[in-house]
Amino acid sequence: MTSATRQPETAAKTLPPRLIATDLDGTLLRDDKSVSPRTVAALAAAEEAGIEVFFVTGRPARWMDVVSDHVHGHGLAICGNGAAVVDLHGGAGAHRFVKVRELARENALDAVRLLRDAAPGTVYAVEQTYGFYQEPAYPKLHMEIPDSLAPAEELLGPDHPAAAEPVLKILAYHPQIDPDAFLTLARLAIGDRANVTRSSPSALLEISGPGVSKASTLALCCAERNISHEQVVAFGDMPNDVEMLTWAGRSYAMGNAHPDVIAAASGRTVANNEDGVAVVIEQLLAELP
Repeated sequence: MTSATRQPETAAKTLPPRLIATDLDGTLLRDDKSVSPRTVAALAAAEEAGIEVFFVTGRPARWMDVVSDHVHGHGLAICGNGAAVVDLHGGAGAHRFVKVRELARENALDAVRLLRDAAPGTVYAVEQTYGFYQEPAYPKLHMEIPDSLAPAEELLGPDHPAAAEPVLKILAYHPQIDPDAFLTLARLAIGDRANVTRSSPSALLEISGPGVSKASTLALCCAERNISHEQVVAFGDMPNDVEMLTWAGRSYAMGNAHPDVIAAASGRTVANNEDGVAVVIEQLLAELP
């Protein structure tokens, strides 16, 4: 079994990089959701040097058009916080799912129930491979129209029209609780029934299958390529990046990162609006023999 827990480092930490794993929002993307010309050039130069680039994001596959024009080589991305590996080569609307690590509906229903009890007022949305569904009270946090509106118990039930489609994650929103406090409360309430994290500045949680994270799926992808964690360089800015940054041999918190991310990373770069990922990639390429 591939472990997503990084072991104590030795001199192996200085191995030349073979894979760059970067988050998107707040990391690779600027605040206006653009990829700067400097970053585009850095990504292309890394691939030219034989270093694979993985986009590792909480975004669903249908939101990956923002980087589809910058796909090189294998063209794979890890989406939904590790719930799916997606081939981006097809372009807008034609992404292909290579690997799906779904959230079992029984676990999802347990998480909904446990968190409702622990935090009354929580509302939910359900992210599936192709569809997005939400409760009527769930706010318009995503720039899209849900495929249907119903209580989460119905959305996740056996009679829902999309019951045969894998659930990638559920989203839980609370209008009043502090985001970090909500994350702590949810992890305690849900326990090992699901993996809980967050990437939004609001009290919006992302709930995936047990053991499913950016780190664990990245570890699987690296094992398939015979790439060790010491050969991975990772970038991130929010709590859903912490495990990945801890696992990677070298990792960088953005200048705009959450305090937990800064504590987890082995290094720090400038903010996303200052092309922090490109700055490090340029340095890495300059160090290559």
